[in-house]
Amino acid sequence: MADLSHFNARGEAHMVDVGEKAQTHRVAVAGGEIRMAPETLQLIVAGGHEKGDVLGIARIAGIMAAKRTSELVPLCHPIALTRVDIRLEPKPEHDRVQCIATAETVGPTGVEMEALCAVQVALLTIYDMCKAVDRGMVMERVRLLEKRGGRSGHWRAEAG
Repeated sequence: MADLSHFNARGEAHMVDVGEKAQTHRVAVAGGEIRMAPETLQLIVAGGHEKGDVLGIARIAGIMAAKRTSELVPLCHPIALTRVDIRLEPKPEHDRVQCIATAETVGPTGVEMEALCAVQVALLTIYDMCKAVDRGMVMERVRLLEKRGGRSGHWRAEAG
């Protein structure tokens, strides 16, 4: 297993130096879900929530989160994102909403953290908007699904 890159030779946390890394097109895709009561999902899908368009607001929150990741994760580099896409798909057969976030940049470091942060905040926004009717919602299966670009190349999560 490779060494943890966010620690120097003295074992101190530090920001990784990416100054000599190539500027390449980089893409990361992350996903996650929020499980809820069937009635909560019906309320979201029907657009009957008194706070408004739950999925539309969660989509914007996910985009904003991707743009602010370096302010939330201490050793993350600020990244000039070229694209962020948030897909929120109700899955009524499983009483959940699935979120897939794609982040892209052309730069010296990857966008995995931005995609993961986008998923988490989109799901948190759904929770926040619906907690008055369903405090038992569960956010789960948040993970990196795929990354492309950079020295390590293409990686895809195993199905499951």
